[in-house]
Amino acid sequence: MDVRIGLVNGIRDLEIEVPDDTDLDAFKSEIDDALAGEKVLWIVDKRGNRIAVHAARVTYVQIGAGDHGRIGFGA
Repeated sequence: MDVRIGLVNGIRDLEIEVPDDTDLDAFKSEIDDALAGEKVLWIVDKRGNRIAVHAARVTYVQIGAGDHGRIGFGA
């Protein structure tokens, strides 16, 4: 599952691939809690790396299935 995070004054989005078996409801709750309290949001990617994002810098969070493995144009 792909997570894209927009950051204040960021040139590019932060793109993180999290494990497909991530509990989506729990993950959304963690994001909501971090954004509400302007805390640090910790995300573990597919390879086990831990990424910290300061919630005060976040402009948006997009969670999606991604399109890995797709080649070419079209939907």
